[in-house]
Amino acid sequence: MQNLSTTSRLLLLISSLCIVSSLYFPIWRIDLDAPQYPEGLNLLIYHNRLGGNVDIINGLNHYIGMKTLHAEEFIEFSVLKYFIIGFSLGALIVAIMKKRIGLQILLISFILFGILAIYDFWKWEYEYGHNLDPSAAIIVPGMAYQPPLIGFKQLLNFGAYSIPDIGGWMMLLAGLIMFAVFLFDSKFWFKNSRTNNFVMLMIISAATFVSCGEIKPEPIIINKDVCIYCKMTISDVHHGCEFISVKGKVYKFDDITCLINFAKLHTDKKIKASYVHDYLAENVLIPADKSWIVKSEDIKGPMGGHIGVFSSIDYAEGFLTKHKGEITDWQSLLVK
Repeated sequence: MQNLSTTSRLLLLISSLCIVSSLYFPIWRIDLDAPQYPEGLNLLIYHNRLGGNVDIINGLNHYIGMKTLHAEEFIEFSVLKYFIIGFSLGALIVAIMKKRIGLQILLISFILFGILAIYDFWKWEYEYGHNLDPSAAIIVPGMAYQPPLIGFKQLLNFGAYSIPDIGGWMMLLAGLIMFAVFLFDSKFWFKNSRTNNFVMLMIISAATFVSCGEIKPEPIIINKDVCIYCKMTISDVHHGCEFISVKGKVYKFDDITCLINFAKLHTDKKIKASYVHDYLAENVLIPADKSWIVKSEDIKGPMGGHIGVFSSIDYAEGFLTKHKGEITDWQSLLVK
């Protein structure tokens, strides 16, 4: 039997709608974060134009020798619309014709298009960040300003975060739907149920591994790193701390009170993970939410904080046998 099932055809119709919907939303975005722009800047990439804070970004780029951005210079904006409409119609036609061979051709074409689009985007970013004007007002020897393809990257005092926007996620969802239909309804799918379960488990495990990579703290360099809140050099190995935003940017502090004050002041900085120095160790960072917090007047932080962090309840209680204070937890500390 070479025809697609009714369920597969309905899924392909959904895939077609997902693809065409990307015409109405940004496909990609690059967010820029810097102290002088507390609300951040963003560059939105649609299928046919640029959006967001393009003029401000162009003004900043001029000082460091980067090319200014103009939509008419991108040939991709003149042809991408036709690729999107073509794939949307392709999914619709395959759903109507019901032929598995049509699905296979559509899926292979969509994957090749995705690979080509990613390479083209990377190539543009490389040229954008490396082809600098030698007569620019600000020149940092050996410095390039290529934005990240995906994820976070520090560029001078700017943190750049690149990720698909709504339109890009809709295109990705459409591809995943087509791939799922191919697996479950094509002749290439395994007939043995145990093999099916094993393959699906491997797919789910791989997706989980990619999307939920391990978060690791960035070592604090004593007497060199600077607290982003009070601007003091971090010099005490017992009180330094940091948090990592959901965008992957690391913010370092010389005292826990600085971290707390900064988090309350900048509620837009969504915290993904926090790390604090173990009070009894030498420059060892531990997860804040798995630590034991002691508030005591006998603990003297560099910015007037009276907070010490311990890796176990035994160490925290041991400290309180010789000093006055109380034990609390990280969440309670943040909300006070």
